Amino acid sequence: AAVADTVQQLFSTDYFRVYTNSDAVGVELGGALKNVIALAAGVSDGLGYGYNTRAALITRGLAEITRIGIAMGAEPLTFSGLAGMGDLVLTCTGDLSRNRTVGFELGQGKTLKQILDGMHMVAEGVKTTLSAYQLCQKLGVEAPLIDQMYEILYNNKDPRQAVSDLMERDLKPEGV
Repeated sequence: AAVADTVQQLFSTDYFRVYTNSDAVGVELGGALKNVIALAAGVSDGLGYGYNTRAALITRGLAEITRIGIAMGAEPLTFSGLAGMGDLVLTCTGDLSRNRTVGFELGQGKTLKQILDGMHMVAEGVKTTLSAYQLCQKLGVEAPLIDQMYEILYNNKDPRQAVSDLMERDLKPEGV
């Protein structure tokens, strides 16, 4: 905590505010899993769905990230902070987000190979999706968005079919 406090003091300025967080598991999971949800947000945008759909996707994605985090011992409140919701919203909505861009192009009908062959940077969400899918299987965590992104990326599932499958799931209360 002393090192974090020192770094916070060193980097905070009148125009840049630094926060500390001792939940390493939650911060690391939030930073990795947001990229999977950004892929899904990009797919939604590429298919031409609107802002309401994107907002619902981000919200449900945060619920999935939180469930995974809880199963791994993270503090749930971490995911409502900058390392969770803050980073998630930016990555799912920013035009410079590599992962959102990959998802957008998938939604536009390009193949993953076509997209990756044309990229000069890494979209880490592609590999993270596989790891997240496997982790959810191992932990028994329900993560339908992650499941569908896995199917799109690794089994060539049509994005429209993935959306249809998500919408046809059994209805239930919203709880995390």
